[in-house]
Amino acid sequence: MSERVIVSQLGARMDYAVPRILNAHGMLEHFYTDICATKGWPRLVGYIPRRFQPAGIRRLIGRRPSGIPPQRMTCFPSVGLSFALRRMRAHARPDDRMRAELDAGRRLSELVVRHGFAQASGFYGFIRECLEPLRAARARGLWTAVEQNIAAWDLVDRLKREERERFPAWTSDVAEVASSEAYASRERAEWAEADLIVCPSEFVRQSVANHGGPIDNCVVVPYGVDTRFQIPTRDRRDGPLRVLTVGNLGLRKGTPYVIEAARRMRGLADFRMVGRGAVPSAACAGLDGVVQFTGPVPRLEIVAQYAWADVFLLPSVCEGSATVIYEALAAGLPVITTPNTGSVVRDGTDGFVVPIRDVDAIVQSLHLLRGNRGRLAEMSHNDRLRAQDFDLAGYGRRLCDALGKARAPAASTPRKVRHASCEMARSM
Repeated sequence: MSERVIVSQLGARMDYAVPRILNAHGMLEHFYTDICATKGWPRLVGYIPRRFQPAGIRRLIGRRPSGIPPQRMTCFPSVGLSFALRRMRAHARPDDRMRAELDAGRRLSELVVRHGFAQASGFYGFIRECLEPLRAARARGLWTAVEQNIAAWDLVDRLKREERERFPAWTSDVAEVASSEAYASRERAEWAEADLIVCPSEFVRQSVANHGGPIDNCVVVPYGVDTRFQIPTRDRRDGPLRVLTVGNLGLRKGTPYVIEAARRMRGLADFRMVGRGAVPSAACAGLDGVVQFTGPVPRLEIVAQYAWADVFLLPSVCEGSATVIYEALAAGLPVITTPNTGSVVRDGTDGFVVPIRDVDAIVQSLHLLRGNRGRLAEMSHNDRLRAQDFDLAGYGRRLCDALGKARAPAASTPRKVRHASCEMARSM
C-alpha cells in the first residue's frame, strides 16, 4: 500500500497501538510522541534497580513502543516531563490539569509541524491535541483523521456536572468553565479540519452528532487488545466474589456507585479498585476489609489484577470505549458495565449492561453471578470468544479500512470549501 501516514500522540494510549498497526501494514511514515523509555535520556531509567523505582518511573519504563522502527519515531521528552510535573502540581485542581493537557497538546503539535510531514499522504492525530498539524497537513494537501477517543466534551462535561450535584463531596472532580470551553472549542475546530473522525463506539459517534459534529465524517472502529491479557481458564475459588475495577477514581468512572455496591455486598464480595485518584474519606468510611484501593499499577503489571478477579465492574457515566473492558473480556471476566462505556459487551451473554447510576442493577447482577457459578463460568467462556473478535489484528484491519474512507474526501473536496468551515470553528 502506497499510503504513508504521520501519527502524533501524547502519552502511551493503548500501548501505541495506532502507530504499531500502521507500521505493520506498511503505512507509517513517522510517529511523533512526547516521552518513552526507548529514546533519548528516558531510556536510562531502565537501569535503575527495581527496588528503587517509584511508581512514576515504572510507568515510564512501560512506555515502550515496540514494533516501531527507531528511525520512524521522534520523541520530545521535554514535553512529557513538563506535562507530568504540571499535572503533579495541579493535584486536586482539575482546571490546572486541563490547562496542562491543552498546553502539552499544543506544544507537541507545534513540534510536529516544525519537523514536517516528509513523504506522508495523510495525518492521524488524537482529539484536542492535534489541531495545528491538522491545519498544516490540509494546507499541504494531505488527508486528515482525528481519533475521538472519548465522547464529545460538552457531553462529558455535562454528565460530570450532574454527578457533582449528586455527590458534592467530590469537589476535586469539577473543572472551571474557562478550561472546559477551551476543550470544547479545540475539539470543534479539529472536527472541522478532519476528513475522518474515528470513533471507538456508536455512543461516541452519536455524541459527536448531537453536539454539532459532522456525523457523515464519523466512522466507528472498535478497539482491540493483544494476547497478554489472555489468562488460562481456572477454577473459581469458594468464598466472596472478587470484583475488580480498573481506571482512575472519580465521578466520570462511576466510582461512587462501585463504593455503594461494595457497601451493600459486604461479606459477600471483595472489591479491588486499581487506579489513580482519591476518594472522599466520608464516602469510604467503614469499608476497611471490603474495598482495597491499590493506587495506580503500571501497565506491565496489570495482568495480575485480572488474574485475581472473578468479575469486572466499570459503571462509568461517560467513556469512549473503555480499553480495560476489552482486557477483561480477554481475561475471561464477566463484565458489568453501562451503555455509556461504549463497550462491546453483549448484555446477558458476556456480562450485564446496566443503566448509568443504577446501583440496584449492579448489585442484582453481582448477586446473580455469586449465586450461580455455572452462569459465571458460561459467561467467562463467552468473554474469551468475544475477545477473539477484538484482538489487535482485527483492530488493525478495521482501522486501515476506515482510513481508506479518509482518502476519497480529501481527494475530491476542494480545500477552500473545507477551510471556510474551519474559519467558523476558529472563531468560536
